Amino acid sequence: MTLVSKPRVLMADDHSIVLTGVRKLIEDRCEVVGTVDNGRTLVETAERLRPDLILLDISMPLMNGLDAARQIKNTCPETKLIFLTMHTSPRFVTGAFKAGGHGYVLKHSASDELVQAIETVLSGHTYLTSAIVQPVLDSFQQSDQQKKGVEDLTPRQREVLQLIGEGKGLKDIAGLLNLSVKTVEFHKTCLMEQLDLHSKAALIRFAIAEGLVSVES
Repeated sequence: MTLVSKPRVLMADDHSIVLTGVRKLIEDRCEVVGTVDNGRTLVETAERLRPDLILLDISMPLMNGLDAARQIKNTCPETKLIFLTMHTSPRFVTGAFKAGGHGYVLKHSASDELVQAIETVLSGHTYLTSAIVQPVLDSFQQSDQQKKGVEDLTPRQREVLQLIGEGKGLKDIAGLLNLSVKTVEFHKTCLMEQLDLHSKAALIRFAIAEGLVSVES
């Protein structure tokens, strides 16, 4: 009799209680090979472990889940990605799938849907949590004449914006990204002009609204 190995799963969330709860939900069917609490570590760990599946949040420190997914899609194209998040807006859903996601589950639905989502995605299909199917369909029928969002920014601009949103100063950002302070200041100025935002506080509010910064308690 041939034993079927469990799928290897890497989990990413900056709330330890979420990681603990999700592990309990899936550990009978999956092998949890690691847990991380920020997007940068997720990218590094994914490349090292090459898991079958990653469960990740959208809002995470240092690098958000969407940007992390874009990088993982390039480095680990065989790895499946399921976003497990609190964000219900259709723009986050579409952003997640554009970034390379294969599934999208709301945290409050995880106990009912996560195992099914994992099985669906690993079988080669996509999964969208039932609670937001209709809003997503409705959003496709509406004209898209919105202000510029994070998808219109370059990867470097998104990195700088997220770190500003997390309250880091220019020197700290320069150190994290291996840039000069002048270069970071240039990116900040470009962000303000491109997004029509005129203060650091406005950039922080925008980063929070776009899901780059976690405001979960």
